[in-house]
Amino acid sequence: MEQKIVLKQDFTEAFAKLGLEAGQNIMVHTSLGSLGYVCGGAQTVIESLLEAVGTEGTIMMPTQSWKNLDPETGVHWEVPEEQWDIIRENWPAYDKDITPTNTMGATAEMFRKYPGTFRSDHPARSVAANGKNAVFLTKNHDISDIFGESSPIARLYKLDGYVLLIGVGYDKNTSIHLADSRADYPGKHLCTEHSAVFENGKRVWKAYETLFVDGEDFNEIGEAFEKEHEVKKAVIGNAVLRFMKQRELVDFAVKWIEENRR
Repeated sequence: MEQKIVLKQDFTEAFAKLGLEAGQNIMVHTSLGSLGYVCGGAQTVIESLLEAVGTEGTIMMPTQSWKNLDPETGVHWEVPEEQWDIIRENWPAYDKDITPTNTMGATAEMFRKYPGTFRSDHPARSVAANGKNAVFLTKNHDISDIFGESSPIARLYKLDGYVLLIGVGYDKNTSIHLADSRADYPGKHLCTEHSAVFENGKRVWKAYETLFVDGEDFNEIGEAFEKEHEVKKAVIGNAVLRFMKQRELVDFAVKWIEENRR
């Protein structure tokens, strides 16, 4: 069977079906490869999203550079332990204008440099946003508050924003990490992470304390969420799209975590 080429019109029609409207603030997680052949690739996806929310809306995407973490966390698995200090001494300091994303996908990688896009300052867990509230969402991303009350995810919550998943599951749904921060559960604890950053114009290997999160139960949370709340769905090419209210998701996830996580 011949594969259908995905066009910009397909996105426009699917977004309308899902309920994307001008003025909305939306966190988008996308896998370009899951869609099939997209005419124009990541550019088509980004243009379609920005046109859907218009000049009064905002699109936000994760632009994480999690390779900028200590090797002991497992992010440099290909390097033997006896060489870890070399990474600690030489990994480039985070520069939001230069540092590439890690496994965030082709769309997020293009989006971080798209005209009008702002990127947050976190050296490993940054986000990027484009639109009316882009500066509000990305400013002052505290190094120790990755997903907490001062984070871009919490600011989206304040704006009563939305989440759009394009060809990815709930394991990629960063907003659930805000529920991690808000929920009380027995295993909740802090950890010390390290990243290369600039301080006073000089590269330093900086230690910082933050909430430990892993997202192992996010797909389970998403499955339970869809049984109780409306999640609008559409199909583009080979991918399923899911569109939901972020506040509903986060509030549900807080209760689920407190009832189920140990």
